[in-house]
Amino acid sequence: LFKNKAVELGEKLLPAFNTPTGIPRGVINLGSGTSWSWGWASAGSSILAEFGTLHLEFVHLTELSSNPIYTEKVMNIRKLLNKIEKPHGLYPNFLSPVSGNWVQHHVSIGGLGDSFYEYLIKSYLMSDKTDDDAKKMYYSALEAIEANLVQKSPGGLTYMAEWRGGILDHKMGHLACFSGGMIGIGADDGAPEKRQHYLDLAAEITHTCHESYTRSATKLGPEAFRFDGGAEATATRLSDRYYILRPEVIESYMYMWRLTHDPKYREWGWEAVEALEEHCRVESGFSGIRDVYTMTVSHDNMQQSFFLSETLKYLYLLFSDDDLLPLEDWVFNTEAHPLPIIRKSCLQDEATQDKTVSE
Repeated sequence: LFKNKAVELGEKLLPAFNTPTGIPRGVINLGSGTSWSWGWASAGSSILAEFGTLHLEFVHLTELSSNPIYTEKVMNIRKLLNKIEKPHGLYPNFLSPVSGNWVQHHVSIGGLGDSFYEYLIKSYLMSDKTDDDAKKMYYSALEAIEANLVQKSPGGLTYMAEWRGGILDHKMGHLACFSGGMIGIGADDGAPEKRQHYLDLAAEITHTCHESYTRSATKLGPEAFRFDGGAEATATRLSDRYYILRPEVIESYMYMWRLTHDPKYREWGWEAVEALEEHCRVESGFSGIRDVYTMTVSHDNMQQSFFLSETLKYLYLLFSDDDLLPLEDWVFNTEAHPLPIIRKSCLQDEATQDKTVSE
């Protein structure tokens, strides 16, 4: 039943790819197959984190359905991205599905960009480390990120700034905090002389994100925090002070725990559990809060779906044994749904069995 539904949904998404470039539009009507771009997206463009975050699911759909079309669609996106000119090796957030050119040079590891990078390293891992294109793209993107976006604050905190046409905005979004875990899981397959460096970078970014939590009254982190005008890892704008039960910081704790078994990651996770219990638990579940810097809590009356699929799952995994959904057998998609790593050796065994049976 679930397999059939997955394939049916996959089929219904295909018309979104009918563009001059094969880059899908952002929104589709599943009944009519009509697709269009978000009204707020710059000049009818598609968004990097949306068209760049289909790879794991579509490749898996091909595995399930034996229909190569799904893999072809996402490989085509990757080919185009590989081919076009990238400013300083960076991938801007907006791309025209008609011309295949970047629209605006805004680069962010947070919202609009985030999961594209995550899916490069995860595509490599999910392919049982055979997808060399994904590997190459990931490490060169990471080099460009380090060269252009990674900064150290006067107080010694490592963070990822945003890039607007060459000008740095010294702000890091809560969404960008997933990158600690991402750089961590990619550390082992980097160049041998860079492996420790990547693990250290992952730990530094995760530490900065933890600081954004500890520097608030509620011990929960704001939507975005800044590193300018004397402030470090704190939201200076009223509009950035909310917390909507987001998982990214806890996600990095979970990966860093699995990779290093340093007890501080479980301690940090437990601090988050206590803060969630104290400030976000309401009668019917959990709610986001409007200002992490005040103890007079104002709830936003919403329990986001990612709270269940990610925040609680990552906390549960953080306190579980490593053999529960082990990282060598499973890759989590960007909403923390586990997808299996299909071992090439298993596929070969199957082929040999089939051959023997037919003989």
